[in-house]
Amino acid sequence: MTLIDDERERTPEKVESPRPPRLRLLDTIFHLTARGTTVERELRGGLVTFIAMAYIVVLNPLILGGFSADAAPLDVEGGWLQAHQVGAMTALAAGVLTIAFGVVANLPFALAAGLGINSFLAVTVVGEVTWPEAMGLVLINGVLIVVLAVTGLREAIFNAVPRPLKAGITVGIGLFIAFIGFVDSGFVTRTPGGPPVQMGDGGSIASIPTLIFVVGLITMGTLVARKVRGGLLIGLVSTTVLAVVVEAFAHVGAQSADNPHGWSLNVPTAPSSLFSVPDLSLFGQVSFGAFDRIGPLAATMLVFTLFFTNFFDAMGTMTGLATQAGLADEDGNFPGIKRALVVEGAGAVVGGGTSSSSNTVFVDSAAGVGEGARTGLASVVTGGLFLVAMFLTPLTGVVPLEVAASALVVVGAMMVGQIKEIDFADFSVALPAFMTIVVMPLTYSIANGIGAGFVTWVLIRTFAGRGRSIHPLLWVVAAGFLVYFARGPVTVVLGG
Repeated sequence: MTLIDDERERTPEKVESPRPPRLRLLDTIFHLTARGTTVERELRGGLVTFIAMAYIVVLNPLILGGFSADAAPLDVEGGWLQAHQVGAMTALAAGVLTIAFGVVANLPFALAAGLGINSFLAVTVVGEVTWPEAMGLVLINGVLIVVLAVTGLREAIFNAVPRPLKAGITVGIGLFIAFIGFVDSGFVTRTPGGPPVQMGDGGSIASIPTLIFVVGLITMGTLVARKVRGGLLIGLVSTTVLAVVVEAFAHVGAQSADNPHGWSLNVPTAPSSLFSVPDLSLFGQVSFGAFDRIGPLAATMLVFTLFFTNFFDAMGTMTGLATQAGLADEDGNFPGIKRALVVEGAGAVVGGGTSSSSNTVFVDSAAGVGEGARTGLASVVTGGLFLVAMFLTPLTGVVPLEVAASALVVVGAMMVGQIKEIDFADFSVALPAFMTIVVMPLTYSIANGIGAGFVTWVLIRTFAGRGRSIHPLLWVVAAGFLVYFARGPVTVVLGG
């Protein structure tokens, strides 16, 4: 099926008409009526997405930088990124890219610094290169993705993915974001021995923040089940207020070695000040010296890792979100896909140029989609709030991660409903879809789940005598994933 770039789209429902004259321009730009939505719903969805994602303005600086050299990841020359500068650039990049995505792609997805890639940079890459050189590799990765998107190859790969795998990707992402919510809230924790994970502390809900998560989960779940308009937003706001009140009386404090039952990221207290002047001095701090420092092969393998993670994480996330929003057709394609892939690829370029790490479509956008967002107007709202957050970074720390985690679990449950699209009676379909679904949460990586599904699909379908039905591009991508999964040994062999 061809793309619906001219916005002659499927309509989830019809919206009452006519609209007031002042809203006709928005309807013309964002096709609100065609997508069965309203300005109110888009504004609400954009706000919910921002609330669910605001933690990235706090978390990304803690991953990439610190408030002192002793607390920050040091690069190969002992350099480090200051947390307040990373925070400002994180909000700036997310704001600009999300607005651009909303206007250009007209989809309700928000972009921000990807958690997988920023951790990879902080833990692995800067042990070999400097921070500017690491951001140079991110930028190169972004340029490659943009080129593939502009030429249509990225879209062609997307279209080559069979419908059962696309459904599996949606379900896998649902489980993945629910698992993130469970872990972030302390509802699921690692065990010192025995099973990898357990409920709470020793099998019990033993902390106030986790209890707040449970209250938020039940509140939002009930509101959604009763089809209350703005249920997620009401749940987020009310549970945050409850958390602030509880903290004022219980003085739970931040989680630490001495306080393992504290709030995991943001302590929900009223900030001493609301306004802060953003420091944008990290803009343009990029170098391409990694190829000289560690050699062309090692640098290329780092770019390859960034590329595969970035490329398929975003593709999987957009597939899941578009399906949840009711914008995907029977083949999993959605309107404006080529423009979406181009802007998303530019996120890596902007992320490298701002030292905020590669920016990609955030799976947390599912919160806004669950609230009813269907167009890019919601993204414009979310992006605008990120730009405001540059000046109000103290305020972004009010919503505790445990409350945002409640919304992720609720939305994850919504997305898992797509499992009905998978024919589990056909095991050549069932096993690849199953691999896609379970590998994502178990490895904490959307790209790993997609890769496992692709490779299994090609091998099982071929050995089952159905190899001719496999799209040639899927063979190429599966081979690339085999190299991706074996990149450690491959680097050692080629380097030797």
